[in-house]
Order: sequence, then structure tokens, then C-alpha cells
Amino acid sequence: MISSVRGEILSIGLDHVVIEVGGVGFAVQATPATLATLRRGEEARLHTALVVREDSLTLFGFADADARELFGLLQTVSGIGPRLALATLAVLDPDKLRSALVEGNITVLTQVPGIGRKGAERLTLELRDKVTALAGPTDGTPAVVAPGALRGEVVEALAGLGFPAKQAELAVDKVLGEGEGHTTASVLRAALAGLGRKR
Repeated sequence: MISSVRGEILSIGLDHVVIEVGGVGFAVQATPATLATLRRGEEARLHTALVVREDSLTLFGFADADARELFGLLQTVSGIGPRLALATLAVLDPDKLRSALVEGNITVLTQVPGIGRKGAERLTLELRDKVTALAGPTDGTPAVVAPGALRGEVVEALAGLGFPAKQAELAVDKVLGEGEGHTTASVLRAALAGLGRKR
């Protein structure tokens, strides 16, 4: 099992990145949000999941271990393969997905292309308890306490300070992914520190 890769970014496509590891270029499928954090020529580290099929070996990459765990968990549900699991994480960030599953929010889940009402109901039924366990203190992520609202507040505050929305979102997602203190003030401070270093 290849659980992570680190190396220079050789190229970035619409749905994948090629990372050179020990002289070998690995093609890694990833979400647009993950790809947006990478730069050609820079070194990066991605948490990965290797999916083995009769006719292929496919690496899927994630900015943090939390997203990778959810990717694996989604595939335990009948009818959800790796492509649909990745599409789910492309549409819904881990916090929003976890909230939707715990709350049984069918409307949010059906925003994912390929997931209809029945599929969404099956997801909530099968994953509600598993997701709550996954969100425990073991992986450093907080229990579900409206993280989407927290993210929105901080992004809005940064936009009000003059930062571009996309840059603000990436900074906030990075802070939330690192499992730092999840209050509006602490996330805002950490995001500002990160954005300050880039200026």
C-alpha cells in the first residue's frame, strides 16, 4: 500500500498531478481543490490511496489524511467506487461531507453528480455512525460542530480584509486540515499568518 508520496511536481492536469519520487513519475488522481494547492517545480507531499483493479493500478491523492480516510469509507457503501468517492470529495470538502452524513442532509449529498436520492439515503444510513467515530480525537479533527459555518465566517472575514476569495479559501482549508484550534478567532489568526508569509 502506498500511503503517501513526496517529490517534485512535474506536471498538473485537470484531474491529476505527476509527482517524481526517486526518479519515477507517479500519476496521482486528485480533486480540483487539492490540485489548486500544488505548483509545478515545487516539492509536495500527498496522502494517497492505491486502488488495484484487474487492468489498472490507480493512485488517488489528498491534501490530508482526513480526506483519504473519508475516501476509503465512502467506498464501503455499495455502488460507490473510487471515481464517485473522489467526485464526492471534489464537490463537498471533508467537513461539509461529514456534517451532511451525520445530519442526514440528502439535499447536500445529491449535489454530487452520480448520487441520487436513494444513493444519498444509503450513504447516510451506512456511514452516519462510522463518520462520527472517524471524527473523534484520534485524528485531530473536531467533532461535527457546523464546520462549514466556521469556514464561511473566516473566508468572509479574510475577503473583507482584501484577500482574494480563492486565496482565502485555500488558507482556511490548510489551517482546518492541520487540526489547529477550531474557533473562528484561532483559525483566522492562523490563516492570516499563512497568508502573511506568502506576501
